[in-house]
Amino acid sequence: MRKIGFTLSLFLLYSGIIYSQQEPIRIEGQAQGTTYHITYFDNQNRDFQPEIEKILKDFDLSVSTYIPNSIISRINSNEKNVIVDKYFIACFNKAKEVWKNTEGAFDPTIYPLSNAYGFGPGKKQKIEKAKIDSMLQFVGFQLIKLKDNKVVKKDPRVALDFNAFAQGYSVDVVSDYLNSKGITAYIVEIGDEVYAKGRNSNGENWKIGIEKPIDNKESGNPLKAIAKLENMAIATSGNYRRFIIEDGVKYVHHIDPKTGYPTKNNLLSASIFAKECITSDANATGVLVLGLEKAKVFLNKHPELQAYLIYSDDKGNYQVYETPGIKAIVSEAKE
Repeated sequence: MRKIGFTLSLFLLYSGIIYSQQEPIRIEGQAQGTTYHITYFDNQNRDFQPEIEKILKDFDLSVSTYIPNSIISRINSNEKNVIVDKYFIACFNKAKEVWKNTEGAFDPTIYPLSNAYGFGPGKKQKIEKAKIDSMLQFVGFQLIKLKDNKVVKKDPRVALDFNAFAQGYSVDVVSDYLNSKGITAYIVEIGDEVYAKGRNSNGENWKIGIEKPIDNKESGNPLKAIAKLENMAIATSGNYRRFIIEDGVKYVHHIDPKTGYPTKNNLLSASIFAKECITSDANATGVLVLGLEKAKVFLNKHPELQAYLIYSDDKGNYQVYETPGIKAIVSEAKE
């Protein structure tokens, strides 16, 4: 699965990690069209990489739109009698929850629009108002539901895209696997989505860097802040990594489901902290679409989320909005 809904701006900071005099076990590889890095401590020195890669492969076969025979792809192509699995159900239910909470700012039925703009596996189309308006007729999560482990659509042109948050859920799935093996200290990063459990032997939290939101299609921006994680997930959504330029106009990959056009606001990146990465990931996308002022109202209603928002003021300077609990988690990076 490729990360389409957003790309995160995080670096793992691995300095000083020792656990009960043990060397950490580090595994990494390719998955979901991106990379993964996992560090954990195990007194049995077990290698979980084969099992984790099998889990990630099965996950893709459920919710990746880049795999033609995945469950979500078969549903999007209107194959009859497709039975969904636990991964699909979890994504669908979380999408419905965040769609309701954000009053439609987060909506996975934007898939036809994402494809049209060139942010999906489909062929990019010429951006025209008439075409966008026609697609909006079958964008809306109210047009689709789950019944008896099958998807029911009100219009066959409705199609789903979980790429904006499924990668965060895959972090949770891998974390659950490590939990089942009795691992009590680890950090899981897949495509820059992160969950960290426990602490290192120095009694310190795992550290994650949050990038400055500078337009750059490759990773490597300077750090804006450092986050300390313990039993917590982080996902950052931004408009500075994945975008296209057409006829001199910049089109970012976050689509506003209500207008059919990419978002245009002064919110540059949204880092959301939560107990689960799927929750961080989906809400980071929703917050970025909402924009700064609506995001403040939304976050005030959801104290279970902590947020570090970077936005641009009238002079083009970086400014930061923080929820009340963020100072215990995030500190500014040294220049």
